[in-house]
Amino acid sequence: MVGALEPKRNWLVQRLSTYQKIKQFDVIVVFDGWRSGSNEEVAQKHDSVAVIYSRLNEKADAVIIRLARQKGAGSVVVTSDREIRSAVERFGSVAVSAGEFSQILRGLDGNASDEDFADEEEIEVSRRGNPRRTSKSDRRRNDKLRKLRL
Repeated sequence: MVGALEPKRNWLVQRLSTYQKIKQFDVIVVFDGWRSGSNEEVAQKHDSVAVIYSRLNEKADAVIIRLARQKGAGSVVVTSDREIRSAVERFGSVAVSAGEFSQILRGLDGNASDEDFADEEEIEVSRRGNPRRTSKSDRRRNDKLRKLRL
């Protein structure tokens, strides 16, 4: 089964490398190694992308959260996992869903247009004050999303 994952992982790393070359952001991708990995965390460079495999008995989630703690504010974590989103946001990172980022990556092929992003709703939370104004954290997230786009 691990062999079946390798072509998909390589494809993702290649896409992320193309994205990194365009945007000039540091890109790190973390893969699970907790079932069949090495006793040590493995970090490699593929083109311009840092690829990390978690160590045996450690899930990639733990590595992602640790990296977000180290990088802090200003970093963006792509995940659709609620627990990871909550954890990284506590460290000042912005969490973007895998679907949102996938839509951005489709732009590498010229398949995404401004209309693809037109339906994105900015998250509104009812709070005291102006009900039409989004929270500070949601404004930061939406700003990061705009910067991530091609």
